[in-house]
Amino acid sequence: MNVMKNMEAIFLAAAFLTGVASVASAASENARARYDAQVSVEGKQMAVVKVSAKRLTPAEKAGIQGAVS
Repeated sequence: MNVMKNMEAIFLAAAFLTGVASVASAASENARARYDAQVSVEGKQMAVVKVSAKRLTPAEKAGIQGAVS
C-alpha cells in the first residue's frame, strides 16, 4: 500500500531517468558521427569542413573588388 502512495514520485523519477538517458545516448551518437566524419591522413584524424554557398555573379565580384580598393 505504501508504494501506491508514492506512485507519483516513482513515475517522476522514472521519467527523469529516461530523459537523462536519452540525452546521454544522443550526445554519444553525435560524438561518434563527428568522429566518423573526419578523414584519416597518415593514420591521424583530420577535420573536414563542407561549405555550401551560392557563387557570386561577376557584378557582385566587381562590387566587392571596388569596395576593397
